Amino acid sequence: MGHARQRGVLGVLLVEANQAVSADRLLDRVWGTSPPSKGRDTLYSYLSRLRATLSATDDVRLTRCSEGYRLTVDEQSVDLYRFHHLLAQAHEVRAGSSALDLFDRALTLWRGEPLPELDTPWATDLRATLGERRLAAEVDRAEEALRHGRRRTVLVDLTDLARRNPLDERVGGQFMLALYRDGRQAAALAHYQHMRARLADDLGVDPGPHLQRLHQRILVADPTLAVPGETLAPVPRQLPAAPLSFTGRADELAALTRAFDTATTRGTTGISALAGSGGIGKTWLALHWAHQNLDRFPDGQMFVDMCGFGPGGRPLSSEAAVRGFLDALGVHPGRLPADPHAQASRYRDLVASRRMLIVLDNVATTDQIVPLLPGTSMCTVLVTSRRHLTGLVTRHGAHHIALDVLPGAEARTLLTTGLGAAWAEAEPEAVDELLACCGGIPLALGIVIGHARTHPGPMPAALAAELRKSGLDALGDIDPTASLPVVLSWSYQTLTPEQSNAFTLLGLSPGPDIDLHAAACLTGLAVDATRSVLRDLEQASLLTHDARGRYRMHDLIRSYAITTARQVPEQAREAALRRVVDFYLHTAHAADRVLHPSREPIRLDPPAPGVHIQPPHDEPTAMAWFDAEHACLLAAQRTNADLHRHRPAWQLAWALASFHTRRGHLSDDLDVWKNALAAAAHLPDPEPLVVAHLMLGCAHADLGGHEEAAGHLDRAVLLAEQHHNATLQGQAHNMLARCWELRGDHRQALEHAIRALDLLRTVDPVREAAGLNNLGWCHARLGEYEAARAHCRAALDLLRHRREPTVEANTLDSLGYIDHHTGRHRDAIEHYAQALALYRESGDDYHCANTLDRLGQPYAAIGEVERAHTVWLEALESYQRQDRADEAERVRQQLEDLRMARHT
Repeated sequence: MGHARQRGVLGVLLVEANQAVSADRLLDRVWGTSPPSKGRDTLYSYLSRLRATLSATDDVRLTRCSEGYRLTVDEQSVDLYRFHHLLAQAHEVRAGSSALDLFDRALTLWRGEPLPELDTPWATDLRATLGERRLAAEVDRAEEALRHGRRRTVLVDLTDLARRNPLDERVGGQFMLALYRDGRQAAALAHYQHMRARLADDLGVDPGPHLQRLHQRILVADPTLAVPGETLAPVPRQLPAAPLSFTGRADELAALTRAFDTATTRGTTGISALAGSGGIGKTWLALHWAHQNLDRFPDGQMFVDMCGFGPGGRPLSSEAAVRGFLDALGVHPGRLPADPHAQASRYRDLVASRRMLIVLDNVATTDQIVPLLPGTSMCTVLVTSRRHLTGLVTRHGAHHIALDVLPGAEARTLLTTGLGAAWAEAEPEAVDELLACCGGIPLALGIVIGHARTHPGPMPAALAAELRKSGLDALGDIDPTASLPVVLSWSYQTLTPEQSNAFTLLGLSPGPDIDLHAAACLTGLAVDATRSVLRDLEQASLLTHDARGRYRMHDLIRSYAITTARQVPEQAREAALRRVVDFYLHTAHAADRVLHPSREPIRLDPPAPGVHIQPPHDEPTAMAWFDAEHACLLAAQRTNADLHRHRPAWQLAWALASFHTRRGHLSDDLDVWKNALAAAAHLPDPEPLVVAHLMLGCAHADLGGHEEAAGHLDRAVLLAEQHHNATLQGQAHNMLARCWELRGDHRQALEHAIRALDLLRTVDPVREAAGLNNLGWCHARLGEYEAARAHCRAALDLLRHRREPTVEANTLDSLGYIDHHTGRHRDAIEHYAQALALYRESGDDYHCANTLDRLGQPYAAIGEVERAHTVWLEALESYQRQDRADEAERVRQQLEDLRMARHT
């Protein structure tokens, strides 16, 4: 039919079918006020082409007559005329299905906008007129459907009509009636209030009398509103009771509300998925939010336990859940289609136009609930599961909310609310222990509350003692839903053999958490396979994975994992522990070699089969690895002792020594060397015993235990002499020099430093440099500054072509001390700054704090009090981090003296 304007000419002729239309009228209707420069010639060209095209059929003829042009056609073949003819028939019949069929046939003729090619005033007016006639037809059709009880089929159409025509009172009244007949009285009344507000705001009028009367009749549930013989659809109210002792979860409740509001704004189905371990309070949270927001769901609330985790071990099928929902929606069982897919479609059809809440509790998998998800935005869905339902998020846009344990304050509130403030205040320390044992798990707290209520005698101390003695068993109960071990067992039962094996081994592994490579050694699986298993356990809410890449179990879940150890043969358990502690030992040894390359290495036995070491490549990586694994390394040493692996237990202490010194982990260093000494006593060679006494003496000295330090160091000297080990003798005398210096006997310290240097000169230049610096420091502490400076400079000369930052930094620090005490304050500042740079480069926090402390002195001496204040403040913070209380107090006093001096 040609291009748009030519088709427009045909459209005008069709509107005036079988009537003559003048050329002027055609020009006006097709071009309006903007005719082409050769208007009539262009029009004649279009008409000629149309006549040629239409000559191919006998049904339509375009002819020229005295009045203009006429299109001769059967009016029943033109949509416009057929539309009006069908409407006239429908109004004539007014007989239920016959009339509805005629209305439907008429409205089906609308397949787009009339005359979209034309933008003239005539075309615009025609479209407006036809739009009004279409709306009238839709409203008449809805009226007929309501008259004959077709509320279900018409409700969707009326929902759209009401949205498109918010001020049309007839449409509004029909929509209200359809809602009411569908059992949604609250929604019908709410729509009236919405219309009333819009009419007032937009037109400044109230609803008309008819709409007001309808509102009143709905308000009083006028029985005459129902279609004779029709029963109003039930409004399901299936929510279980709200939890009375619900506490906290403000962020999660707000997240649920935000998800609802966002879905409402966007016009999408609001799905929120609550995930967390058994007993974490998912169902309580869902029910609490649901009861708080009942007004948002006037058309009902449906609830089903999908039995994803429970005693039966068989999740509820989606087909069974659909049938239960259909029953709640009033569908007679005899009218259900046989096919499950048809039943699910019927369910979605029934809820499509309802403002409902659907709670799907205890879900096993995403696929289990897909048939239960509504297809429209009217409904809101809350899903709870022990699994993180990734498919529900990625495929259906669910809002994921992961539940963790209750924070300390909320857990305390739950306990005290359940048992009363007086009960909790009677024995506050016992209450603290109860809270620690429960670990913020709401079910555990609820069990404690239940035990206390049903056995009024026990006070907090008695309950805490029972938990301390019996552990997880104290949180059991005959009622499986009130027994934490049973609840956790339901999650365990869903695991594959590979997953359950990893779960048990993770419970037995040393340390509070674990990284991927350590876990691979523990399980004996490849790294990729381990990652997959850990992800499965995380999805099952039996494991958490933090931003640092570490995996951790809640203490109570870990306790349950330990109870499953009988599922793994003892030999396999011991082999797994050997693999993981070998991983820690060999990686720690490699990391220590990076931190202290000049240190004489120790020889390790080959790691157990299946251990894959990930050695760090530089100092920052090595320090970061030690920081992350520190607690696991301490636990690994204890595990080695439990396995009677004495040499690895001693070797772990050795591998941790440099790290402990740099980070100032003084108490931990003392503990590991105590363990190392006990382990060394079982070893045939004497060197580990000498080193253990040596390092244990140093650790005691650092913590102020001078008597214990001297005893161990003297023992180290004696053993080293007996076995002719000059290196260890020299190191022991260096340590004794430090010990006597800390005790204030600088002359005795000097004697040991001299003996140490004599022994270390024969070993290697680096140890000789360390001995020279130590001797110089002892001279400095005696006020013999020239001798001190000479020894320290000799040490630097020995280090000139050797990379030994720790000894070099120690020597520069000594020179800073000497310079300050000889009045060369700016030289002191320079030496201290060089020492600080080396300490910081190697992550040596312990010596950084000491040097910062000393650096403040020359700054204060030359009057640069702001810089003194800055470095002392940093030193104070470092001492506090390292739990060095005496040093922190001294620096705090220095800062106070500085403040007083500034004010005076």
